[in-house]
Amino acid sequence: MKLSTKSRYAIMAMVDLAQQHSNSCIPLSVIAERQDLPLQYLEQLFAKLRRSSLVKSARGTNGGYELARPANEIRIYDIILATDAPVKVTRCNAHEAKGCHGNNKRCNSHNLWHELEHVVHDYLIQINLADVVSGKHNHPIVVLSSKKTEDAAVA
Repeated sequence: MKLSTKSRYAIMAMVDLAQQHSNSCIPLSVIAERQDLPLQYLEQLFAKLRRSSLVKSARGTNGGYELARPANEIRIYDIILATDAPVKVTRCNAHEAKGCHGNNKRCNSHNLWHELEHVVHDYLIQINLADVVSGKHNHPIVVLSSKKTEDAAVA
């Protein structure tokens, strides 16, 4: 599994914004230089982030971008959804009527990948920008449903 470039770059840039403790806007050119990211690519990503109300922009001499909400209210998963598609582990799709193989059957490891996607989702939805800035995102709590807990206890 590999996170897309869109998501990685957007997260890097958003963490950069969250690390700035000023109340002024940061030009994308500054973020691009600090994070060694392509400016034109960031412009495209920040247009999506702005449409998703994760950042605010200002024009003019002191123009640039700032977080639209406090860093502890912006989840990493929100950034991924704003700039890309949800994280997928494989081509398996739980909602696909044709199944993984296109013949109305799921692949033999479908449930494994489906559960892994849930774990990744649960991890990314629990982490916010403030967690990343502070470094307190090492061990999030992933809560299993009661059915999963019972199944694990039996095994």
